[in-house]
Amino acid sequence: MRIKNIFITASAIYMLITFGGCRKYLDQQPITDVTPVVVFKDIPNAYLALIGVYTRLAGQEGYGQRLSLYYTVDTDEMQGPTGTDDERRNIARYQPTPSNTGLPNPFNQIFQGIEFANNCIVNIPKMDLYTNGSEQDKKKLQRMYGEALTLRAQFYFEGIRNWGDLPKHFDAASNLAGTTPFPFREDRDTLYNQILADLKTAAELIPWKSELAAIGDPIDERITKGTVKGIRARIALFRGGYSLRQASKTMERRPDYLTYYQIARDECNDIITSGEHGLNPDYKAVWKGLVGTRAVTDPQNELMFQVSSIGGVSAADSRLGFYDGPRVNNLGNAAINVLPTYFYLFDSLDLRRDVTIAPYNVAANGTTKIAIGSSSTSAATLMNPGKYRRDWNVAIAPTFTGQFLGLKWQLLRYSDVLLMFAEAENEINGPTGAAYNAINMVRRRGFGKPINAANVDADLPAGLSKTQLFGAIVRERSLELGGEGHRKYDLIRWNLLATALAETKVNLGRIGAAAPSPLLPVTYMATQPAYSLTNTLPLAMLFRTNLAADDVTLWANSFYKPTPAGTPAGTSRLAWLNATISTASLGRFATGFTLNRSELFPIPQPARDANFNLTQNPNY
Repeated sequence: MRIKNIFITASAIYMLITFGGCRKYLDQQPITDVTPVVVFKDIPNAYLALIGVYTRLAGQEGYGQRLSLYYTVDTDEMQGPTGTDDERRNIARYQPTPSNTGLPNPFNQIFQGIEFANNCIVNIPKMDLYTNGSEQDKKKLQRMYGEALTLRAQFYFEGIRNWGDLPKHFDAASNLAGTTPFPFREDRDTLYNQILADLKTAAELIPWKSELAAIGDPIDERITKGTVKGIRARIALFRGGYSLRQASKTMERRPDYLTYYQIARDECNDIITSGEHGLNPDYKAVWKGLVGTRAVTDPQNELMFQVSSIGGVSAADSRLGFYDGPRVNNLGNAAINVLPTYFYLFDSLDLRRDVTIAPYNVAANGTTKIAIGSSSTSAATLMNPGKYRRDWNVAIAPTFTGQFLGLKWQLLRYSDVLLMFAEAENEINGPTGAAYNAINMVRRRGFGKPINAANVDADLPAGLSKTQLFGAIVRERSLELGGEGHRKYDLIRWNLLATALAETKVNLGRIGAAAPSPLLPVTYMATQPAYSLTNTLPLAMLFRTNLAADDVTLWANSFYKPTPAGTPAGTSRLAWLNATISTASLGRFATGFTLNRSELFPIPQPARDANFNLTQNPNY
């Protein structure tokens, strides 16, 4: 029937994908095409059903490409690819149509995930072992039930932040098909309230990571209590934030928003005080040493929720590092570019800049760095995101011609928890010591300083007002979480997206003029460092050739001072700030953004064809 195009209607359909390896939730073979009686007869089969839910996070229609890379740009950090088409490029430029070919499959996969989760939610509590099994059996099944609730919440959250109001689907489709075969869209507040309640239940069922051994579960990438609380905090901030409303067709925030900020604060505080998670003292080690090596766990448990990606196939792997990162051996799309205005948001001493941004390509040997740009084309327009780099992916040879590199999208890190706590605490109680401490811990790590000791170079100045601390948080989330898919949605929930895009366009035009002008201070967050606002920024940069470095030592001159005369031996002279910024970056940046439309995608036309009760989003 037509509703099948929106979400799966069979009572227990799971993907048949074979994976290798161990200790990863995608390293299992999900159960397939059998009845609930068979699937939920014992713990091993129930576990395979749960793995089927996890698989719907992955693949190129999920966080392996579209949800992570297509949908998250253009922002004041990064922009999508050159060229024209009604798919990835028009999505990035805020001008997709309802028939855009990049929208239906992720929309459908989200609802697949919801349906797969529903089958676990409906059937796991009915199992005899859930009530009458051993204590360990019951704990295992309770955890699985909580995981299914959490995954359903994540799928709904992703759907809501991209499409707004969605059909209410909190039961197995086989149970709903007879009564609501063509569901209407439900107000997102109702959906948010349901998944927030579900996550509260899940947190009571799922153990902390340190408690896994007691129930006989290994430490792996499955959801633990900290993950549940972190996801609940994030969703609460969105429930309390601004969004484009169907009825008014404008951006609104509900008057009870502080209720949800309190939920976020409390959940983050629980994580912080639990001692279960911490910051890796080395920011680069998080990305090069853990994400780059495809680690399952990490010593500080900073990587709280990863989307496992394996198998080298579009349904289960990711194009992270191929689509977005620097090219290696001339392989890769390098399709996302960092904006030079974002580069100059970083303090010169902030080590996160050279992790978040990769201003180079890589030679055929996989290590030697190659200059981007030329003597006339600005290298500042060709920088790529750096957190998912192919050259940091030690398992992939530089001669490998495939596009799926097995890198895992990071849905939640502990630093995000600290910043969410600081934001919620500041909104509720003002700029307290607790709010300061949370953001300063993140900043100290970013500057390479001891995390728990005050530091004059890293810490925010004392005496900030509530508004000023909020501005610092808006900036800090970009510096810490750049390229991780949060920025666009953060700006939307703060109702700052239109302002951020407009000011970014102005500044791109200023430094991309024939005679570049100084950057203007941004108004919607804490401003750029003073030395980024001068008229002495370089017009050219000197790139050291034949080096294996992957940081600022690749450059022979300062990013903040006029370029010295001449081109010393062992360097290449590359254009930096010049008119190609206007033609290459500004010329395609967020060109279709329209206030009170572009904050949501259009409902995909195939979904509306399948369900005549689905209304379209405002102004499409």
